Amino acid sequence: MAQVWKCSGLRWSDDGPVLWWSGGRRSALGRGKRVAFGVVEGGVRECVGARGHACPTRTPVSGRSTGARCEECARLDRAHSVAADTVADDPRPYHVYLAWFGPGMVKVGITAVERGPARLLEQGAVCFSWLGAGPLMAARRAEELLRAALRVPDRIPYADKRVVRALLPAAPAERAAEIEGLHALAVALGGWPESLVPEPCQVVDHMAVFGLAGVAAAVGEVAELVPGGVLSGELVAAAGPDLHLATGRGVVVLDTRLLPGWELTAARTGGEGQLHVPVREFETPQDGLF
Repeated sequence: MAQVWKCSGLRWSDDGPVLWWSGGRRSALGRGKRVAFGVVEGGVRECVGARGHACPTRTPVSGRSTGARCEECARLDRAHSVAADTVADDPRPYHVYLAWFGPGMVKVGITAVERGPARLLEQGAVCFSWLGAGPLMAARRAEELLRAALRVPDRIPYADKRVVRALLPAAPAERAAEIEGLHALAVALGGWPESLVPEPCQVVDHMAVFGLAGVAAAVGEVAELVPGGVLSGELVAAAGPDLHLATGRGVVVLDTRLLPGWELTAARTGGEGQLHVPVREFETPQDGLF
């Protein structure tokens, strides 16, 4: 009987993206690596639980869900989440940042200083700069100030990020320009929280880290995994949770948030990449990086 694994998700390390598995096993995802797995025949995707605890009812969840949690576990997870604005007494210092995903697409956000750039890598930010650092509530006020005064959003859907990646300018200076302009406007705003220490604009570019330059256009994205499904391909780029895999049908994007909750097995890696899962084709051919 084939060994069965459960994926815990993708995390970014200093060496690049890493898939984590049940039992602590890790799979480093260097470009050129063959990614290949199958979904157990007759399997059901189960809720992954919340805050390190298993779902008590092992509730089935949708194959299209990127959260992989039932309604109750999702509620418990949000109840202890800084991102969901349900934690106000975290004593750690926080960074406020500007993140750029493509032309006309910049967001403001916060992340614990101790996490460094991990949050930006997880979101697929092509480039970013810190704005300031200070207590959590001061960081929250600065975030709200930018939303209100400069109309900078704090969330951008992943589907939108994937579309604009096809339009990324080749020159680093062009990719940095919007952040530099917004940074200057932000630090000049009145009402900046006194306990938040402004930081100079120093744009960090992740184009090379993600391996996006020159990547072939993608033909579509995996819509969901299904029992008995098989997916294999060569990793040509990775950004945030997305893996760009070269398959027999062309480059296809896999959002690794679709993996947790399924029982997976190794698949043969010979020949062209296999694609026996539902794929959502892009409506028009995409030129450029994607």
